[in-house]
Amino acid sequence: MEHYDWNEGWLFTPTFDPALVRPECPELSLTPVRLPHTVKPLPYNYCNENDYQRLCGYRREFFAPKEWLGRTVLLTFGAVAHDATVFCNGRRMFHHGCGYTAFTVDLTGALRLGQKNVVAVRCDSREDLNIPPFGGQLDALTYGGIYRAVSLDIKEPAYLRDVFIEAKAEGDFRIYTATVGETVGCTLQAEIRSPAGSRAVYSGELSLPITGTLNNVHPWSLEHPTLYTLTVRLIRPGTGGLPDRVLDEKTVRFGFRTVQFVAGGLYLNGQRVELRGLDRHQSYPYQGYAMPDSIQRLDAQLLKKELGCNAVRTCYAPPSPAFLDACDELGLLVFPEMPGWQHIGDEVWQAQALQNCREMVCQCRSHPSIFLWGARISGSPDNEAFYKRTNEAIHRLDPTRPTAGSRSTRKSQLLEDVYAYNDYSYAGRGAGCENRAAVTPDTRKGYLISEFGGQNFPAKPFDDEPHRLVQALHHAAVLNDSIAQPGVAGSFGWCMTDYNTHREFGSGDRICYHGVMDPFRNPKLSAAVYASQKTPRAPSDIVLEVSSAMTLGDLPGGAAAACWVFTNAESVRLYRGNDFVAEFTPDRRGRFAALPHPPIEINDFVGSLLEKYEGMDHATAVQAAAILNELRRDAMALSPLSKARMLSLRLSWNELLRMYYKYIGVLGSSAPVYRFEAVWHGRAVRTVVREPVQSVRLECTVHNPLLTDGPTWDCAAVSLRAIDQNGNLLPYCGEAVCLSVEGPLKILGPSVVPLRGGMAGTYLATTGKAGRAVLHCRMEGALDTEAVLTVRSREEQNV
Repeated sequence: MEHYDWNEGWLFTPTFDPALVRPECPELSLTPVRLPHTVKPLPYNYCNENDYQRLCGYRREFFAPKEWLGRTVLLTFGAVAHDATVFCNGRRMFHHGCGYTAFTVDLTGALRLGQKNVVAVRCDSREDLNIPPFGGQLDALTYGGIYRAVSLDIKEPAYLRDVFIEAKAEGDFRIYTATVGETVGCTLQAEIRSPAGSRAVYSGELSLPITGTLNNVHPWSLEHPTLYTLTVRLIRPGTGGLPDRVLDEKTVRFGFRTVQFVAGGLYLNGQRVELRGLDRHQSYPYQGYAMPDSIQRLDAQLLKKELGCNAVRTCYAPPSPAFLDACDELGLLVFPEMPGWQHIGDEVWQAQALQNCREMVCQCRSHPSIFLWGARISGSPDNEAFYKRTNEAIHRLDPTRPTAGSRSTRKSQLLEDVYAYNDYSYAGRGAGCENRAAVTPDTRKGYLISEFGGQNFPAKPFDDEPHRLVQALHHAAVLNDSIAQPGVAGSFGWCMTDYNTHREFGSGDRICYHGVMDPFRNPKLSAAVYASQKTPRAPSDIVLEVSSAMTLGDLPGGAAAACWVFTNAESVRLYRGNDFVAEFTPDRRGRFAALPHPPIEINDFVGSLLEKYEGMDHATAVQAAAILNELRRDAMALSPLSKARMLSLRLSWNELLRMYYKYIGVLGSSAPVYRFEAVWHGRAVRTVVREPVQSVRLECTVHNPLLTDGPTWDCAAVSLRAIDQNGNLLPYCGEAVCLSVEGPLKILGPSVVPLRGGMAGTYLATTGKAGRAVLHCRMEGALDTEAVLTVRSREEQNV
């Protein structure tokens, strides 16, 4: 058994020519590329989807040693978008019609041992293909290329094709295997290793699953995602005194856990889980889908650790294995879907969709993070015959998990175990989500909200303050009401990040600004809604995000606007200068009472100041402060009750205005300094200061500064933010940032990037060499900044 990473040495042509598949093609001009690869990098916005829609080609030459005689040579592609035909030495070997699943090509019969060989790939990324997700309009770009890793395996004529383990929380397990080749007389050996290193070995026959019970297992859960390792060996018994021979072995990671989806919600290991998640596209600026494993894993880390989600829906397609690996390790539940969006095609199209569905399940089913299979094309109409086949296929291939299918209509035909509904009913007033009983045709089955938000209230990072706040409160309202309604298992907000789209969708610049993060994964205000729902275990877990910059000139008419704090602290203290104003706690009976950590409205900016500076007694100060805060909230309008109260306090209008100017302020008055403190376990653990900007600083954050070149090129994700002297984001800063790099890295995309909403980003790709690298960032009006990165070789990583 030999394994080789095959991500180097490829040649690319943007226009496929049949000559590409021949052993020699000197007439073609080919470009060396490293995998993963995109057929056409695109600009950040105002891109043209026609640029990546092309019939292109890849080619790789290699030497096949004579030692491969009598063995099986398998070439595996992680994903090729979207229609791939593989040739070896001019011979057509394999065709694959899905851009989101892996496939393996048996090259054995076409090889010339002891000679140079050629593998070529005809890659078609045109959107008029009769395969999913194509056929209708698409709300996201689909890109093209060999965008995941490729590997070559040399095996015996008999080998293991697949291994799958069903493992329950109590320790019961059942191991299924599939083999290829002549396996008469062969046996199986299964070894299960715990995280602590203990191992248990079981033997079995090829025709039967291996069953057993492992004692004292640690179940996989959201808080403790314990992973075990299963190694299955295909053994040919020795004869004539010869020892047994291991023909092949396959290793998978798995978790012992039990998933149940009932009318009351999702139960993991017998404990109910309230799903709080986001929908995710697997695309990135410039590169589309073509990003290495480290960037895929980073998305899972952001969802779990930064955004506080416990679940993710990988909208419209199964994600990369690296993303699923990270979800397994982090304890992040995953709802993957079969490829497609809204459209169901003809019989040929449906046959390919069914095959895609089978491949999704077979390739992903060992991941304990997956709790639900998407058995419908997202948002598609009912099709009884088609969806009976998809559900039957999934349940046959994986009886351990339920099925669902996100749809946009009420009382749709329910062939799945869970009714997943795209609920866009909330328009800013009333209930945040529809009544479950009015939507699902069978209230005895599970129910969840698979999408909400998004198109109902998109927000650009550079939108004004009230607009950004409304988007955040929109997410908070639907999250709250999905929790409050019995029988709703949870909800998935649309969506994690902004993304490039077709001209029929999104903004005019070809970006859907539906995300709670921008395309570079910089958080918007709405991201704090999710992040603040985390249960803090240490001061570093406390979130404190203040919606307002407290700058009257940002607001219409210079009138003060609403101020909300998104936090998981116990309370928030407000100071004006050095004076304590008031302490605020979450309203457990208010609009967001069902949330674990409701956002806090800051509605008192006067507090005890009138007692200190106006000489009022406590009772009078409280009533006067209420009047001033009402004036602030209602743009200088007073209710009849407050007018009567003003008279009873013997306050003249001029006196009231004097105090308003002094303690709240209007355009032209001096701007006070406000300090917000998050209180946890009785002490202030995080602070936000709002005051006039005195200096501008460029902040550069490299999310993964330690890179490994191998088995593919690696990549660093870099976030850029303009901040003030207190670390606050400056959302109206749009300066250009000039980037340059020293060392074994290159910039993906432009070297000059504008800040959008005070934020930007870039990606740094390895070049095949190891060493130290420095990213230099320069912006007018701010000091230069830099970040140091380290690139190591694969050999250095393994030391």
